[in-house]
Amino acid sequence: MTISLGPVLKALANDKRLQVLDWLKEPTKHFPPQVDGDLVEDGVCAVFITEKLGVSQPTAAQHLKALVQADLLIATRIKQWTFYRRNEANISAIKAVIADQV
Repeated sequence: MTISLGPVLKALANDKRLQVLDWLKEPTKHFPPQVDGDLVEDGVCAVFITEKLGVSQPTAAQHLKALVQADLLIATRIKQWTFYRRNEANISAIKAVIADQV
């Protein structure tokens, strides 16, 4: 797998996106239980992330999209909702690439 650092660094250059990644390290600590989807296995509903960020839905959607495009998050659809969880395998690979190149 080849990792393109451009989208990753762009995604990580935003405090709100870093906050989302931090929250999703321990989703049960930072988010309430969900009716659909397991917080750990399926991820956190975009509605909860939007509320916790304190931004509008379109703004949150842009942040989440950037994190998905950078392969930092995995999006899963359940019913009409989208759930987000960290892509731990890619995050580890990205850390290794950054450590190697910096």
